[in-house]
Amino acid sequence: MSLPENTTVLIVGAGPAGLTAALSLTHHRCHDFVIVDAVVEGHNSSRAIVIYSATVEALASINAADGILSQAIKGKSLRITSRSSQIFEAKFDFLKNHSAYPDPLYIPQNVTELMLVQKLQSLGVQIQRPHRVVGMKQNEHDSHITDVSFEDGQVIKARYIIGADGARSIIRTNAGIGFSDPDPANVMLDRMIFADVTFEPEPVGPLTLEGHLNGTVFSGNFFMLTPFGNRFNAELTQDGKPITKSIFRVGCASPSKNGEPPHAPPKEYIQDMIDAYGPACITSDPSLNPTPVKVDQLLWSTRFKTHSAIADRTFTRLGAAIFLIGDAAHTHSPAGGQGMNLAMRDAIFLADVITKHIQVSAENPDVDDTILQEFADARHARALEIIDFTKRLLKIASFSYDAYAWWMPCSAASIRDLILRILGRFDFVQSKVAWGLSGLGRR
Repeated sequence: MSLPENTTVLIVGAGPAGLTAALSLTHHRCHDFVIVDAVVEGHNSSRAIVIYSATVEALASINAADGILSQAIKGKSLRITSRSSQIFEAKFDFLKNHSAYPDPLYIPQNVTELMLVQKLQSLGVQIQRPHRVVGMKQNEHDSHITDVSFEDGQVIKARYIIGADGARSIIRTNAGIGFSDPDPANVMLDRMIFADVTFEPEPVGPLTLEGHLNGTVFSGNFFMLTPFGNRFNAELTQDGKPITKSIFRVGCASPSKNGEPPHAPPKEYIQDMIDAYGPACITSDPSLNPTPVKVDQLLWSTRFKTHSAIADRTFTRLGAAIFLIGDAAHTHSPAGGQGMNLAMRDAIFLADVITKHIQVSAENPDVDDTILQEFADARHARALEIIDFTKRLLKIASFSYDAYAWWMPCSAASIRDLILRILGRFDFVQSKVAWGLSGLGRR
């Protein structure tokens, strides 16, 4: 498909960040933009699954929340458990006094993207696929324009470029922006496995009910369980075969001693992971679970490293004003489910700033980049906060139950669990945890 020769704004990448940026530009009446993506169609896998209050608020501000709200499971609480008992629970209804959208939304990323694409299409916007960026250079005739070249030989001249093209961002690379961990010494549990599965027979118990994020702590590790029920069976099928059973998202850190996990861990690997680290109610071990269950269908699985990284800067010029958002700007551990949320808020707020800069530039072509730089600095600082937050969560989750010494028969993990059991009785502690995850204090 032919691309236009010129555009005011070019969005590269049609994941959650790029789609949200396009919706926000449209909402702010900036219609001269093009959104491109390198792949023929979006991913059909669930990946990120939580949208928190601050992000729902931001989506609602650009009239883009209704589709997601209609599809998602409304979250009720975050639970921390041992393999056999509950340690702590933070309920999200404490946020009702702070937001019109207090409940986190549990929804697979491919369904989120589908809702955003459908909203864009209803506004007359089409994603241009497949178009892979291969180079950028300043235009020879206008110092505020960048010539963006594509693999098929086409070139677009753009005044603003939004790089939403992921952790291996070609926009970031071509702009000469570095990407590194701000605290490389503070790394633990650097590999994780996630999978969407069904069980036979279907598990029962409080942890299998919709509306709860369940985190099971183990010595030096943690395991995540999120029940989807039958809500997304049609969207998560991979081979066209109907799924009739409840789907569960499972996730676990993979200790280095276990070696490098497979790229797409098979059913047997996921079963072993569940039996080693999962809550008793979903294991096949009769010594833990009086009604053993086994993985029946493996719908999707992946491995990835949990390392953190942040771009040296998220705004620069190479003729055009170039911005990085989402994974192109920052990556971090999935602990706390903050990545996609920060990416979407970056995109929504950036589009507002770009629109204002376009309007001011129309009146004064010599306007400087102050408002663009101030925005970029603020979002860079916010990303550093999130990286620190997720590293602290991962560190707490990775505490070991090994005793400090023979003369001190207690451990960091047992002390953590005791503190959580005690503090979890107080509403203000639960509300503080819910607030921290919601993003309302760090939009």
